[in-house]
Formats: sequence, structure tokens, C-alpha cells
Amino acid sequence: MDDTIFALSSGLPPAGIAVLRISGPRAGDALVALAGRLPAARHATLARLKDMTTGDVLDHGLIIWFPGPASVTGEDLAELHLHGSRAVVARALSLLGEIDGCRAALAGEFTRRAYENGRIDLSEAEGLADLLAAETEGQRQAALVLAEGALGRAVACWQSSLLGISARIEADLDFSDEADVGATAVIGGLLEPLIDSLQLLCVSAPAERLKDGVRVVLAGPPNSGKSSLFNMLIGRDAAIVSDIAGTTRDRIEAPIVLEGIPLVLIDTAGLREGSSDRIEEIGIARTCEAIAAADVVLWLGAVEDAPGGAIIVAAKADLRDSRAGLRVSALTGQGVDALRRAIISNASALLPRPGALALNARHRAILGDVLAELLLAHASEDPLIAAEHLRLARLALDMITGQSGVENMLDALFGTFCIGK
Repeated sequence: MDDTIFALSSGLPPAGIAVLRISGPRAGDALVALAGRLPAARHATLARLKDMTTGDVLDHGLIIWFPGPASVTGEDLAELHLHGSRAVVARALSLLGEIDGCRAALAGEFTRRAYENGRIDLSEAEGLADLLAAETEGQRQAALVLAEGALGRAVACWQSSLLGISARIEADLDFSDEADVGATAVIGGLLEPLIDSLQLLCVSAPAERLKDGVRVVLAGPPNSGKSSLFNMLIGRDAAIVSDIAGTTRDRIEAPIVLEGIPLVLIDTAGLREGSSDRIEEIGIARTCEAIAAADVVLWLGAVEDAPGGAIIVAAKADLRDSRAGLRVSALTGQGVDALRRAIISNASALLPRPGALALNARHRAILGDVLAELLLAHASEDPLIAAEHLRLARLALDMITGQSGVENMLDALFGTFCIGK
């Protein structure tokens, strides 16, 4: 990392203030070139910034100097707080590019340097990426928990426990007579609390539901009011509504947010037997697939035909629909608030609790491997074999925080960040 990188780290101009960030071995030189001096560390200082080629004043702004390694990237870092006009920002970036050893940053390169210099671990970088992409309060809270190092601290605690248990095995092997090497029962007892806590975490609500939304499928027979209800819930006419049976042939998806809860509503083809229409048969098959993959099902048919756990909805209350269930009318609005409350209640139970640690698919896969090794160690009657499984478990845990085995995913992760991050 011999290059010094720079980028606009605030929003695109025009804006009230523009923040330019510079990181690397020549960050101090860049600050001196533009401001004529290096200010006291970590103090915002008013400065007259000049074009070093002509001596003309570029702008009046604040400069801040963060000497490494105690900076966000772990290396020398400077910030320029300028007036956020397009002309000022463009000229400042151009001047920085004229300094030897300085170049424009790549997407996510500041955060990648922070990771590579040990300022953050990989799970914290993932949390920061989630925080930048957060659109709901739940997403923000879950991302912040991860970005502030909750998973990294948990991994450190697990690693410490495993090292202690491994040391116990080594001590028993080194200092016990061969006939007395019967510590596996004791080791199993030490592993059980860790196994229990990891199992609970692995089956907790996944982070993906916060990002992708809880999948709510509207299903039932033809002409049961699915499309009308779908349009009402999403607030627009996305699905064609008709009295003709089989009008909806394919799934229609629409993301919405209800009281901060992200949802994906899915309208489906009506379910019936004996259709001779090949296209309708395909639509029915896709409806069955959608029901199988649903988090919440709104069932607009007979109670006895409803999938397990579905919310039963009588969706034509204005027509004196005699079916059992929550009486709703998309035409008059009857029961709509009650239906929304039912959806929110069911969806909330499937999301991570506010402030709780939510694992993504990568974390769950790694912890699944860790659990497998711990269970093998617990079941082993040979201390040497148990010790090897514990070693493999510790190596797997290192992948969560990025200490090993993650090179193939780094480019993909940091490529999701904006240029100035």
C-alpha cells in the first residue's frame, strides 16, 4: 500500500460542505501542498487552500490531520472540509491527482485498508456495508450491532474458550499416565455450553430477512380476491383485476415497508384442479413453489385447504363473503387495518430482535462448520482426535473475522462500498 489514495467522501456536489479524504504515506505532503502546513493532530483547523501550481486561492476551509496508525485506515490520513460546489471539488481532486504518489481511490478502498491494517475485522466491514445500504430502522440497528464489533467480540470469546479446552487436553496428555487419559467426559462437559449457545445463534432469525424482506404470499382459488387485495396492500394497480378465472398467470412481486418492517408481497395464480390450460398449470406450479418458500401466507380460500400457519382471509367482505377468516374488503377498506396488524405481527416474529446480533448466510455457514467440529470433538473418546477437531473449529472461526481463508470474497465485499468509503 505505497500509494496514497484520495476521494470525495461526502455526497455529490453541489452541497453545503464537501469532505475530501486522503490516506497513505503522502497524506501529510498533500496537506502541506494545499494548505501550506500540517496542523495539530485531530484538531479541525481553518486554512486557506491554494493551487500549488499557480498560487491562486482555491477555497477557505477546515483541514484535519490524523497521523497513523491511530486513524480510521490505520495509516496517515487527512481530511479537507471545503465548500461543496462542483468547481471547488473538481479542482481540489485534480490538484490531489497532480501530487506524486497520489491517486483516486477505488470503491471501498478506505475500508479495505482499515481491514488490512487491523483497524476493523471482516465482520465489522460487513456491518459497515450493511449500514451504508440500510433503508429501514431494523436494518440500521442490525447493521450497527455488526459494525460495532459484536460478532468479533463473540468470536474472541469462543476462541478463548476453545483455547482453554484445548490446553486442558494437552495438559492431560502431557501429565497423565496413559491409563488415566480419560478426560473426554470432562472435555465434553466444557464443550456443551459453547455448543448450546452456537446452536441457538444459528437458528436465530437471519439477517437476510431484514435486507430482502419477509415474503408474504397471497394464495387461494381463482377469483378469491387475491389481486385486488394485493393492489390495495401495495398502494398501486400492479396486478390485473378481473372476474375471469385464471387472469393471474404468474407471480407478481412488490416490496413494501409496513411500520418499518420490510416485506415482499407476492400475488399468485389461483389454485384449482383439472385445468386444461398449459400456461395456467405452470402458474399453479409456481404458486405452490411460492407457498413453500413463503414466510407468511395470506390464504383466501377454504379453511380446510389452508397451508399450516396461514392467515385466513375472507377477502370479499363487501359481497357478504361467508367464508371464515379475517373479513376484509379491498373495495371499502373494511378490515384492512386489522389485516395489516396481523401481517406485521407475523412478520415481526420472523425478524431479529432490535439490537440483537443477526447472522448472514456466510456467518451461519461458518458457524455450522464450527458446530460440526465441536460435536465431533464432544463425541470422540480419543483426546488426540478431540484436540484436532477443536483446532479445526478455531480455524473456521478465524474465517468470520477474516484472519484466514477469505481472500476470494474481499474484492466482492469492498466493491459494494462507495468510492469515498
